[in-house]
Amino acid sequence: MQWRGAGTVKLWDTATGRERITLEESNPSATSSSAVAWRAGGTTLAVGRADKTIKLWDLPSHQIRTTLRGHSAPVLSVAWPVDGTTLASGSADGRIKLWNVTSGQEYLTLGQSIGGIVSLTWSVDGQTLAAGGQDTRIQLWDTASGHERATLKGHNGAVGALAWSVDGKTLASASGDQTIKLWDVATGHERATLKGHHGVVQTLAWSPDGKTLASGSADKTIKLWDVDTGQEQLILRGHKPISR
Repeated sequence: MQWRGAGTVKLWDTATGRERITLEESNPSATSSSAVAWRAGGTTLAVGRADKTIKLWDLPSHQIRTTLRGHSAPVLSVAWPVDGTTLASGSADGRIKLWNVTSGQEYLTLGQSIGGIVSLTWSVDGQTLAAGGQDTRIQLWDTASGHERATLKGHNGAVGALAWSVDGKTLASASGDQTIKLWDVATGHERATLKGHHGVVQTLAWSPDGKTLASGSADKTIKLWDVDTGQEQLILRGHKPISR
C-alpha cells in the first residue's frame, strides 16, 4: 500500500508487484493522506487525512463510504480492532477518538497528549488500546471505560510503531531514538531494549509463534530479533528510501 498527496491511495498486488487499485477523490482540493489501516475482511480501508478527517473507502466499489469528522488537526494514525466494529484515530491535536463505523459517530475521546498521536494498536482481545506519542510516551487505554491503565516511559523520541505479541502479554514499541523496547503489559516494566538500527524504526511485526520480532527502519534494513534473548537473528538489506 502507498499513499500520496491529493488524496490518492494505491493498492499493490504483493505477488506480482503490480498496481491493482488507485483510490482517488474527485475533489481537486483533496489533501494528503497520512495514515491507512485495513478492516478485518479486507473490504474497507480507513485513511487518515491532513484535512482532519478519516475516509472509509469501500474497496469493491472504489467509493468513499463514510467521512468521519471531529479532530481539530491532521489525523496521524488509525487502527481497527480484530472484530472491526470500532475504529480508533490519533491526531496532531493530541487526542484519540473511537468511532462507531456503522453510524459514523464518535463515541469516546481519550486523553490529551502533548504532541500528536503517531501510532495506535489494539490488544488482541480488543479491551486495550496502546497509543504512541510524539512526546515519547506510550499510553494504554481501557476502551470500555475510557480510563488510562498505564503510561510507559523510556524512549527518547517519538513512538512511531507499536505491536502486541500474539498472547497479549508483551507490547513492542519503536521510536525515533532508533531503539525497540519490549514491555511487560501486566507490570508496565520494560523487559528489554533492542539496539542495532541506524535510523528511525518505523514498523514492527511479530511472528505467529511470538518468538521473533521484525523491525523496519529508515536505515533501509529489516531486522529479525529473538525476543527471548534480545539478540539480532538476521538482517535483510536491499531497500531504497521509502516513497510516500
